[in-house]
Amino acid sequence: MEPSWLFWHRRDLRLADNLGLHQLHQHCRCITGLFVLEPALWQAEDAAAARLWFLLRSLEQLQAGWAALGSRLLVLRGDPTLLIPQLVQQLGSSGVAFNEDVEPQVRQRDHELQHRLEQQGVRVQRCWDQLLVPPEQLGTAAGQPYTVYGPYKRRWFGQAKLAPCPAPSQLSAVDPVRLAAVRNRLPLVPSLADGAPWGDRPWAGTGSCPCLPGEQAALQQLEHFSTAALCLYDSQRDIPSLPGTSWLSAALRFGTVGPRTVWQAAEDVRAVCRSDEARHAITVWQQELAWREFYQQALFHFPALAQGPFRRRWRHFPWDNDEQHFAAWCEARTGYPIVDAAMRQLQETGWMHNRCRMIVASFLTKDLICNWRWGEQHFMAHLVDGDLAANNGGWQWSASSGMDPRPLRIFNPVIQARKFDADADYIRRWLPELASCNTADLLSGDIAPIERRGYPSPRVNHREQQQRFKAIYASIQG
Repeated sequence: MEPSWLFWHRRDLRLADNLGLHQLHQHCRCITGLFVLEPALWQAEDAAAARLWFLLRSLEQLQAGWAALGSRLLVLRGDPTLLIPQLVQQLGSSGVAFNEDVEPQVRQRDHELQHRLEQQGVRVQRCWDQLLVPPEQLGTAAGQPYTVYGPYKRRWFGQAKLAPCPAPSQLSAVDPVRLAAVRNRLPLVPSLADGAPWGDRPWAGTGSCPCLPGEQAALQQLEHFSTAALCLYDSQRDIPSLPGTSWLSAALRFGTVGPRTVWQAAEDVRAVCRSDEARHAITVWQQELAWREFYQQALFHFPALAQGPFRRRWRHFPWDNDEQHFAAWCEARTGYPIVDAAMRQLQETGWMHNRCRMIVASFLTKDLICNWRWGEQHFMAHLVDGDLAANNGGWQWSASSGMDPRPLRIFNPVIQARKFDADADYIRRWLPELASCNTADLLSGDIAPIERRGYPSPRVNHREQQQRFKAIYASIQG
């Protein structure tokens, strides 16, 4: 009898360009897919309804893909360290394959599971899939992990990138009698349709979120971006009113598209470019992929980042932590239109433009002087693309507590608005109650009381708060 294996999907909800699945398929045809819905996905404080929606819809499509290949994707609910050994026993599987992750809790869990499986005599196959360059592959001349993006980026660009691998061909299914036993003895999720099994977590942003779930949607978005916006990326990427970004952040976070596919699409466009400007735009976008991998390798090598600041002196930073300020920030009531427009976009769509993420993060930490961990958690509780490494790295960069050779960065929200939303199109889109206001007033936040229509006055004075922050910062440096 042909040996059967389980392939455990985690951050790789696709069939094509899936290195772990591709490697397994080279020596095995009887493969059953698996995903485990862990309680933290919907019970944790920072479990975003937007991410649960994206996950369930992507799993629904992935199940159909496995069925088309002649096999099954089983979805269980519970603790994978307990369920997977039981599932292996029920199915008579020879081994379990899965792709690696950088998150410290996940890595610890994976080591425990591998130990249990090997004690049962079950083989385990692991490989890196979510990164173009595995985290152990790059280091400084001294053999240390990189803590500065610039040198990392230069080495990262010089590394060979694997070509995308194909999806498996026809697979054979496991014994149906064994599958029936699984249904009777393990917590198999019977349906991934809307409202099941978590009807108490509906999300209203399904029609407005720019990130679309599922492998086919990700590939279509990549194709559209490659043909319509990639060559203009450098000039449009910071303008939040324009469709100048790829909207693939959730696809990369959940792995509905592979990083090699994304890289190859950019290289294919580069091959037919006719201008230096277009080639430069492609490089700038690829640098964003490098940023993603820089933060991933940072969390891999420095797992303590998940718990606090990289810079030691920031561990006891005297934040104001005014809860009313924080609530106003969360609820888009700061009185700074560019900040509130961005927070409104997050509320309504589960996504926020990257330039705006930097603006609102700087405002929370440098103007309201609230702990960046509060903002980090709020983002994770709402973002459809919420990712521990990227979110933590971005917030630490904005707060000046992370891996940045120029740590003291303070964004002036008015200057940012004038530079990146000069006609106030973005502000008017997300703050329609202010649509009739003068553009200059919208950018500055200096709006006449009669025109505010309930919109609040600026909560703080940027110049004053900037000076306060600089004084606090100087005190911890001394």
